[in-house]
Amino acid sequence: PPSAGEDLLELVMRRYERASTLLTSNRPVDDWGKLLGDHAAVGAMLDRLLHHGHVIKCGPRSFRTRTGGQDLHDSGDSK
Repeated sequence: PPSAGEDLLELVMRRYERASTLLTSNRPVDDWGKLLGDHAAVGAMLDRLLHHGHVIKCGPRSFRTRTGGQDLHDSGDSK
């Protein structure tokens, strides 16, 4: 929607320094302004998210590919 950037900024602002927030994306942060249609709102949102945040980059390869497709919850005993 046209207001997606502002809506997401409002959500982050409500939670800023009050509650934990986790965001995941398959798109680079540099693309968020274009994707959400509001570079200013995305910049303000990222300022708040990154102030106390941790960024974990997983890379382009799938975790399932790296583990050979084995399910992480598979304990090995089939019933």
